[in-house]
Amino acid sequence: MAVQTSTTTSKSKSKSLLYSLFTFCRSLLLNPKYFWLLACAVIVGDAALTQLIIRFVPYTEIDWETYMIQVDVYLNGERDYLKISGPTGPLVYPAGHVHIHHFLRCITDVGRNIYRTQQIYGGLYLLSLILSCAIYWGANAPNWTLLLLPLSKRLHSIFVLRLFNDCWSVVFTQAAILAFQHSWDDLGMLFFSTGLSVKMSALLYLPGLLVILFKRHGFLATLRHLLVLACTQMLAARSFLGSNVWSYLHNAFDLSRVFLYEWTVNWRFIGEDTFLSPGWARGLLLGHLSGLVLFALFKWCNGDGGVFNVLSRGLRRPALPAGLAPVSPDHVATILMTSNLIGILFARSLHYQFYSWYAQQIPLLAQRTKYPIPFQLLIMITIEYAWNVFPSTPMSSSLLAAANALIVIGIWSGYPEGK
Repeated sequence: MAVQTSTTTSKSKSKSLLYSLFTFCRSLLLNPKYFWLLACAVIVGDAALTQLIIRFVPYTEIDWETYMIQVDVYLNGERDYLKISGPTGPLVYPAGHVHIHHFLRCITDVGRNIYRTQQIYGGLYLLSLILSCAIYWGANAPNWTLLLLPLSKRLHSIFVLRLFNDCWSVVFTQAAILAFQHSWDDLGMLFFSTGLSVKMSALLYLPGLLVILFKRHGFLATLRHLLVLACTQMLAARSFLGSNVWSYLHNAFDLSRVFLYEWTVNWRFIGEDTFLSPGWARGLLLGHLSGLVLFALFKWCNGDGGVFNVLSRGLRRPALPAGLAPVSPDHVATILMTSNLIGILFARSLHYQFYSWYAQQIPLLAQRTKYPIPFQLLIMITIEYAWNVFPSTPMSSSLLAAANALIVIGIWSGYPEGK
């Protein structure tokens, strides 16, 4: 009898332990109180994964050498952008890119210490992950979404195996989103401007940002923020502007740039003649502008009585906020990320490093649709698959374009102003 009682007690304790473990795991995945506990576990785990990648996966030279050579030309006194180039082409990034890589050159033995550079980019990657977690927290994303953030093979490659300058622009724009979520708009504008000074792609956020600033502050304050943006860009580029304004603006902010068909990830399923044609470029620009206008007119201002009421209030009372509803952190993240995604959907060409522009935003954007969770996950898997097919194929680029379009359409019919 004593043995039977002991066995029963042991089974009861085992069941209790299993139930406690199940309850803890469920809380870890679903209870907001445990959000940062799970986030810390994800960050530590990804830090270990990143170190393993640096140690065991070979580094691939693509643009790093070119960045260093371009900085050398700059340090030798050249300030005309048209005359600064490297093995893979001319300097086509704004001045912030030059300043950041000048600093990196100084601390990586003139760019020759690749391992140290990879460690710097590994730290940059972890910073982007931490910022993403903070943005998701502000947007009230469920805890389990964090488990999706470290799963991208291509994103790790972009940061620590390829050392692309996109990584710096991404981190600064993430810091800007987080600042705007907390209404630190002056700081957010400085971060945004810094990201823009590294790569022109940050402009994709600007339409959504204008909506947020106009609703939150009104017409005059929005103009002031735009003036700060322009002034900080001029300050970063002052040495180049003093030499040749046109060559700087043409190279750093060339909106008409024609990309090589062989590197496109998103439009492989169309012919090269169509890809390079001016008509195709105009059609994509029209689609981009139309998408932004439609969201601005019919989706992004519904909580404030519609876009025309917002514009009317903003113009009649230019010193006061134009919106009625509070501009919540979720609202900020959703609008900014949607603005970015619309630009990506209609981009004239996406190269592999461009995946970093939105890879960590996809789980949150998918949740701003009303699609069932299994379908959301299928879309995310499809996008990750398409970005890992090298070279791209008509099938992979078709899947990528369709998946990006499905998220935009899903947000339109889902939660375009946040959940």
